[in-house]
Amino acid sequence: MALIKLRKGFDLNLQGKITQNEAIGAQKSDSYAVVPDDFTGIIPRMEKKEGETVIAGEPLYHDKNDERIKVTSPVSGTVRQVVRGNRRKIMAVVIEDDGSGASKDFDTRENPKTLLLESGLWTMLRQRPYDIVPNAEIRPRDIFITAFDSAPLAPSLSFVMGEDQQYLKKGVEVLSTMTDGKVYLGCRADDFIDDSGAEVNTFSGPHPAGNAGVQIANVKPVNKGEVVWTLDVVTAARIGKLFETGKVDYSTIVAITGPGIETPCYVEATMGCKLESLLKDRLVTDDKPKRIISGNVLTGVKENIDGYLHAPYRHVTVINEINKKDEFMGWASLSPKKYSIYRVFTSWLLGRHKEVNLDAKLNGGERAIVLSGEYDRMLPMDIYAEFLIKAIIAFDIDKMEQLGIYEVAPEDFALAEFADTSKLELQRIVREGLDKMRAEMC
Repeated sequence: MALIKLRKGFDLNLQGKITQNEAIGAQKSDSYAVVPDDFTGIIPRMEKKEGETVIAGEPLYHDKNDERIKVTSPVSGTVRQVVRGNRRKIMAVVIEDDGSGASKDFDTRENPKTLLLESGLWTMLRQRPYDIVPNAEIRPRDIFITAFDSAPLAPSLSFVMGEDQQYLKKGVEVLSTMTDGKVYLGCRADDFIDDSGAEVNTFSGPHPAGNAGVQIANVKPVNKGEVVWTLDVVTAARIGKLFETGKVDYSTIVAITGPGIETPCYVEATMGCKLESLLKDRLVTDDKPKRIISGNVLTGVKENIDGYLHAPYRHVTVINEINKKDEFMGWASLSPKKYSIYRVFTSWLLGRHKEVNLDAKLNGGERAIVLSGEYDRMLPMDIYAEFLIKAIIAFDIDKMEQLGIYEVAPEDFALAEFADTSKLELQRIVREGLDKMRAEMC
């Protein structure tokens, strides 16, 4: 076991933390949805039509470029609607739950790769480079499992995993057959998972210490021509459970957090459920409009109350849209309530550990990039982040390769985007750069 101390980064201490590790039941969700954009790298081709029945574990659609890669239904019921956007792009597949709880049985004697592809759990993995669902033809150099989430108000993955931790060792065993290298597990020192069968590294330091990309960069970086897979510990346990029981478990525990929640808590739910079933009677009742985020405040997706829980997330955050539209003196205010991660306002005298109630206001528009090193202070990786962003904007392939494009994912730049005085959409820039790079190189 190695201890890796990270000093770069920042812990955003938001109001709305969960104080008790106890999960309560959610209200019944009448429908569930699968959103194809949650599975980057897949071009969906439907296998089920509107009105057809499906049971949990049956495929809804497969990848146009590889029919073996399938996305499966989380519940049993009827395909109510295939929501399409511009140019008939599939935005969501909505399933009406029939309440039967029927699910597909899988043959655990199958080849591990075949079983993961058939069950849909393959789509829960991610590949570096490009941060996409893995190519089924490529064998990874190593596999990295992260056992903690360091994002603001993030749930404890150990608590979310719960009793399924007994299946983690089996999950690691299955994954180890799919690589010639090692399976690494990244933990916090105070939440160490022993006897997993993986090579354990413990990390200390602020967010983004829990990001898979940061852990890879500090253990064994990805070089050009190499491929690694990443996943979290909950998915690894779910893989083990599939091979032990022959069924995919789509149940999960969701953290309901943020200053817009009356009493933050953990809720038992099923992947893809309606957000209304999670949030009803839990929102703060005031006259301020709320922003509902499926995920955390840095990387999550903005949703409406009638939207759905996106597949990668076990977290819903609610914050205010805008607390004050017009503020006396604006950025020049001397109010101790004004927040900054730098020592710009007097609020830093109260200490960084004070909980803050932030809203969704941007406080400014896009400006030119200033090479001040602020991206680097938020990213504990051996790359020049500001120069990489400039290379991506210019789409200079040679510089992008030299500056570490193969190591990063959009989530790695989420904290830098929050801290960015230039107000650039760094995650969007990185995602577009990775997509262009993949189209050029593959």
